[in-house]
Amino acid sequence: MFAKEIQATQIVRFAHADKVAHFGVFFVLAFFSHHAFRFRIWFHLMLLTFYGAGIEWMQDSLPYRQASWGDFIADVAGAISYFFAYWVYCRKTGKPYA
Repeated sequence: MFAKEIQATQIVRFAHADKVAHFGVFFVLAFFSHHAFRFRIWFHLMLLTFYGAGIEWMQDSLPYRQASWGDFIADVAGAISYFFAYWVYCRKTGKPYA
């Protein structure tokens, strides 16, 4: 799925739309990872960081794709943002942060 080339006419056109997509996808991945596995938060972040790095490394090895530090940063920012939002939610509701 991530290796498939998408034509420019198929996506929303605005500056850095791909970064927004990376951020959103990793926010959702962090949500599912957090609810599917009982790991410590730092371990989820480490796994998602390595996954994002692996995606960029794979893209760099394909002739029709390119790696981007901006995409990687958006990946990590999306994952961190989920756990920050969860932390805020736990503080507001009194739920233990786990």
